[in-house]
Amino acid sequence: PARARRSLTRGINDGKRKLIEEIKLDKAGKSKNPIKTHIRDLVVLPYMVGVTVNVFSGKEFIPVTITPQMIGHYIGEYVRTNKRVVHGAPGVGASRSSLYVPLK
Repeated sequence: PARARRSLTRGINDGKRKLIEEIKLDKAGKSKNPIKTHIRDLVVLPYMVGVTVNVFSGKEFIPVTITPQMIGHYIGEYVRTNKRVVHGAPGVGASRSSLYVPLK
């Protein structure tokens, strides 16, 4: 994909560089703590396969285990930032007729 290729050729900033170093340490088995990040726009590269990264969804950190199928995609693509709307039953007064219906 051209967008991912362009972002890689333009270089990486300090935040992404730090995350890449943490991933390399985790891959080598030298890291004790889980990797947590707010960086969602990091392109998955082949040496990252097998590492679990906790990516921030806007509310909580969601664990993402990197697989070979993810190479070339962004890590933020695999974390949902919103949840599906689930509507409950309408309450009293939601419609004109429900004002006159007894509660039980």
